[in-house]
Amino acid sequence: MNFRAVIAVLGFILGVIGLLMATAIPVSLMFGENDADAFIISVGITLLASAGMWLVGRKERHEVKIREGFAVVALGWIFASLVGCLPFMISGAIPSFTDAFFETMSGFTTTGSSILTNIESLPHGILFWRSITQWIGGMGMILLSVAILPLLGIGGMQLFAAEASGLTLEKLTPRISQTARILWMVYAALTAALVGLLYLGGISWFDAVCHGFTTLSSGGFSTKNTSIAFFPSPFIQYVIIIFMFLAGTNFTLHYRFLKGDVKGYFKDNEFLFYFALILTVSIFMVPWIPSSSVGSFEEQCRAAIFQTVSIISTTGFVSKDYELWAPAAQLVLLLMLFNGGSAGSTAGGIKIVRILLLLKNGYNEIKKLVHPKAIIPIRFNRRGVDTEIISDVQAFFVLYISLFAFMTIIMTVMGVDIISAAGAVATTMANAGPGLGSVGGVDNFAHIPTAGKWILTFCMLAGRLELFTVLVILAPAYWRK
Repeated sequence: MNFRAVIAVLGFILGVIGLLMATAIPVSLMFGENDADAFIISVGITLLASAGMWLVGRKERHEVKIREGFAVVALGWIFASLVGCLPFMISGAIPSFTDAFFETMSGFTTTGSSILTNIESLPHGILFWRSITQWIGGMGMILLSVAILPLLGIGGMQLFAAEASGLTLEKLTPRISQTARILWMVYAALTAALVGLLYLGGISWFDAVCHGFTTLSSGGFSTKNTSIAFFPSPFIQYVIIIFMFLAGTNFTLHYRFLKGDVKGYFKDNEFLFYFALILTVSIFMVPWIPSSSVGSFEEQCRAAIFQTVSIISTTGFVSKDYELWAPAAQLVLLLMLFNGGSAGSTAGGIKIVRILLLLKNGYNEIKKLVHPKAIIPIRFNRRGVDTEIISDVQAFFVLYISLFAFMTIIMTVMGVDIISAAGAVATTMANAGPGLGSVGGVDNFAHIPTAGKWILTFCMLAGRLELFTVLVILAPAYWRK
């Protein structure tokens, strides 16, 4: 393990976090609120820590190998959350370290679960930084760093592989740093388009920017206590539905669309399954939504589509209190938390491509019972899928469900009821935000025991980095020479 190289890269990441944190200072000053000093102090601490760590490893110009890559990615999110929670604590917005770290990790991992009980009482600078954490985490701060690290003499391929560990990891260009920059440009362009549309829809520029950041990142943090329900405008809600859907789609497809490949979406098996799943679940949900809780039939349909897209894309916005809906609708939403969005998107969860491959493999096993000697390959996008990939998918699925069950049991031991425990673990592992029971769409996580918050924080990190990146550094084999 090249510890100096790890420290140097972590120092660079903290530098990026510090500079982005500084963007909240003018927002604080603009609104004349008392959180500007907290940001100035926090930025100073972050940049000093960044400089010190960079100086320690400044002479290390070696390629980041696989061990260092895993360490940087896992520790990068933890270090970012440690400095990212400083403005919350210093300003007094969230004085508890546990709560501040939980909120910050929820931001960087784009989970959206919150311990805040009165969001609208917070200063604008704090709300802006809270949204920025999700925007950074959406495409991945490690991916951001990879776009620049080669310029500093430190290669980034292992970081990119560990951060973007989905099955459809794809280099759009021969140079990985150029690929990262392209994806970030697409991400930024879609964010800007959404902000513009929200502003045209009548939202203030501040709310438009914050919700633009947290929609494209599949984050779900809102500046309002009632989330998107605060904005009853059909235009606003339909715009957010469209961009939540785009956020849960593989970003390489967006890039190809911008390059002129309009039919690329409809050639991709994962996208077609993703679209069909959302359509099917939305139609299923409509009759289970009491008209008394939403109003007209159009509002009923809009609520079904909004909540379905929000959950499957793991954004976690709420337009209606879905806990008032029929139990069948709530159960379906819980199951959709596990699915998540597409690989290569900002969404969390198991990912649509894995679910699709598991279904294809299951169907193949049925066919083999009828034709035992037949060799039936599994195809994805007209190409055969290696048995090794199928094995990896099965291992991931078993590990994901096992971790969910184990963490749910631990939460119940802490006194959390089974519905709330299962909902809390499922939503944090999927990086979705709202769960069921006492952590439902209009509730929060403030009442969760302190130890439970740390358990859920781990679930956020493990889910965001798709389990293996976090769990591998806990394995004894990782530390052996």
